[in-house]
Amino acid sequence: MTSQERKQQGDGETPLRRQYLQIKARYPDAVVLFRMGDFYETFDEDARVAARELQITLTSREMGKGQRVPLAGIPYHSLEGHLARLVQRGHRVAICEQLSDPAAGKGLVDRDVVRVVTPGTLVEPGLLHERANNYLAALVLGDEEAGLAYADITTSEFATTQLSLPALAAELERLDPAELLAPKGQAQVSDRPATPLEPSLFDALMARETLLEHFQTATLEAYGCEGLPLAAGAAGALLAYLQDNQRDALAQLPGLHTYSTQRYMALDRQTRRNLELFQGGRFGTGQSLLGMLDMTRTPMGGRTLRRWLGQPLLDLEELERRLGAVDWFHRSGVRREQALRLLHDVPDLERLVNRVRGGIALPREVLALRRGLELVPAMQEAVSPGPSDEEGEGAAWLVEELRPCREVADLVASALEEEPATGLGEGGVVRRGFSPELDELRAAAGSAREYIAGLERRERERTGISSLKVGYNRVFGYYLEVTRPHLERVPPDYMRRQTLVNGERFITPELKEHESRILNAQERMAELEGTLFRQVCRQIADEAPRILATAAALGLTDVFASLAEVAVRNGYVRPVLTDGTVLEIRDGRHPVVERSLPAGSFVPNDTTLGEGHGSLAIITGPNMSGKSTYIRQVALIVLMAQMGSFVPAQSARVGLVDRVFTRVGLQDDLTTGQSTFMVEMVETAAILHHATPRSLVVLDEIGRGTSTYDGMAIARAVAEHLHSHPSLGCKTLFATHYHELTRMAGHLPRARNYNVAVAEEGGQVVFLRRIVPGGADKSYGVHVARLAGLPRPVVSRAWELLEELEEESGGGKGGARGRRGRKDGGQLALFQPGDSSLLRELEGLDISTMTPVEALNKLYEMQQRAR
Repeated sequence: MTSQERKQQGDGETPLRRQYLQIKARYPDAVVLFRMGDFYETFDEDARVAARELQITLTSREMGKGQRVPLAGIPYHSLEGHLARLVQRGHRVAICEQLSDPAAGKGLVDRDVVRVVTPGTLVEPGLLHERANNYLAALVLGDEEAGLAYADITTSEFATTQLSLPALAAELERLDPAELLAPKGQAQVSDRPATPLEPSLFDALMARETLLEHFQTATLEAYGCEGLPLAAGAAGALLAYLQDNQRDALAQLPGLHTYSTQRYMALDRQTRRNLELFQGGRFGTGQSLLGMLDMTRTPMGGRTLRRWLGQPLLDLEELERRLGAVDWFHRSGVRREQALRLLHDVPDLERLVNRVRGGIALPREVLALRRGLELVPAMQEAVSPGPSDEEGEGAAWLVEELRPCREVADLVASALEEEPATGLGEGGVVRRGFSPELDELRAAAGSAREYIAGLERRERERTGISSLKVGYNRVFGYYLEVTRPHLERVPPDYMRRQTLVNGERFITPELKEHESRILNAQERMAELEGTLFRQVCRQIADEAPRILATAAALGLTDVFASLAEVAVRNGYVRPVLTDGTVLEIRDGRHPVVERSLPAGSFVPNDTTLGEGHGSLAIITGPNMSGKSTYIRQVALIVLMAQMGSFVPAQSARVGLVDRVFTRVGLQDDLTTGQSTFMVEMVETAAILHHATPRSLVVLDEIGRGTSTYDGMAIARAVAEHLHSHPSLGCKTLFATHYHELTRMAGHLPRARNYNVAVAEEGGQVVFLRRIVPGGADKSYGVHVARLAGLPRPVVSRAWELLEELEEESGGGKGGARGRRGRKDGGQLALFQPGDSSLLRELEGLDISTMTPVEALNKLYEMQQRAR
């Protein structure tokens, strides 16, 4: 607050108070941070909110006669941290700055809101996740379709689509917007809250005009949404919101991309969660697939990889292009190492250039932009195919995308110091030689400083006062200080300015003249340096499209090289992609689980579905034997292949899948009052309604949330529907404990039985983790309970009860007693009398070349056939 503003707080409502109230009236739903000198102040109810949320002191201030208002303030230099807390707690924050220099004149300082900060409009680097986009989205619903637009103002991404209502939930889940805009009164379509806007902003005609005005065009045909009123409505409303809250960000959205969700595989929330794509473990704290795959070196690469994983492709040509680039880096270890080494030093060019374009970049950020661009020529060389690269075309197209932008790098190199000052106005930002005028000012200020630096020596010699000192403070400027014992020797041209306890302070006309030169030069230097820096930023902003294209190419290079590095380290192979329906995996592995086990200990398994090999795989076996890991690994291999990654297998042939559905795990939904079984049925119903013949469905223990017979009936009906419904026949992995379901293979032509091999020895169970043909006939539940650590008496009692129950149901013979170790010393016959085929097969086995696991699997298979 200026001294003039303080004087105006005498009578009634002060001009300062009126100024604040006028601004607050325009932003009634936001916390207004009102700049007053070195502080952002809040008043009235905003002050109470700020004090509570930021844990700062609530005080009060006199703002007119009889008007004492609540007040809470924060230092201007700590804005970012406090801003983060307010936004995270759901508050909109209007930042009101001083627009005129308080020292330039008398009267009220000009102030106005420069931006309104919301979760979707953050630009502060410290408040953003550098490896994830921060999307602002807008949604408008029609009768059968919806319009959805989203933008990230820090990376210039702006896109819109018009999609069916059933596809909307999956797309919202993919985007996970930080803020969602919707018309007032529109029905809520997800559990995420929406910022309500006037419905007129979403009107197709008004939104179209907003878009045309922003892009300065006469039609939206070039942007692909001319005939999509809902898509245009959402995009126009988003722009209108930015015009009201973050006008400077509009320049960061120079284009609009209209896309179709039908080009991508849809992944609903359950699939993302069940496959642990982005969050691993029961509480989201374990290793996820993204965490395992992400070896990218740049923020652009990290964001690109996240997008690819959340939006697998259905475009075979584009997938082959991605795989070709990964393959090239995979085969060229030297080039891969060169690329990753260079990428390690590349900054976030996307967000840096947008901070420059928005006029909020610091000098050190512009310097970082230059250093990133200077690495591009070396990157071009690293990805350029050499004469000996027979298949170098796999990544050759990247060379054309990597544009060095040498003019920008040269401009910054000539304009800015190598180690610029933190902020403008300190004189250490613009390089000497860039501006003759600035150099002259520096020379003038330098000569004046040299004069003052030598003044103390000269005046001591002239006056004979050896203790004389030259000093400076903000109140009096430069002065000559003489201690009291030497005052009689002060020359007559010294003018007294201040009396101290131990002496006096003086000035001379010559001293004031040089002081004026210094101060005027400093003021002019600060002004000129700021002008020059902003001029450089404008020139960089003119080249923003080229820089953004280069940043995107660097992100792609990062993803390709990193996926190749992951493949080399973990033994992944390039999948063969087709337009057919086959899914053929040899020695497939779970990419995350195998990383948590000792090297080489994960047991791989085969999968064959589709094109005459059956579409419904019924998988039985005990708990903890690996069924869930197996069915998930198949889904993950498909997802990895369709994002453009190599896969954990010896070989893989994948017919493109339009959607992956999963129904695994047991959990209640307490927020909606749905029980475990209800959640299971709701998710299963969604699969049955939306699966297509090209879908992959992964089901784990359907029906276990209710009684045995109800659950078995539901599980069988679901399996039969997925197998035989005219519109389905999709590839399905169905893990179950209901061994009775294995009978379906006898009358469903595309159903196949598989089980997890188990070895028993001395009453102990060993899970072999191998998926083999045939159905299991035991669940080994009590064995698993023992492994889980149940007390020994409880396990023993469970065996007794199980034996009684099996005897009551007529299954006691060879039941629980047989599983604990047969008391009669008898042994099941391996061969039935006259079973010569098994004998011949046994005689033909070359046991000397078989591994112990292969021998056990073969023995188990023959025993099952004998029974």
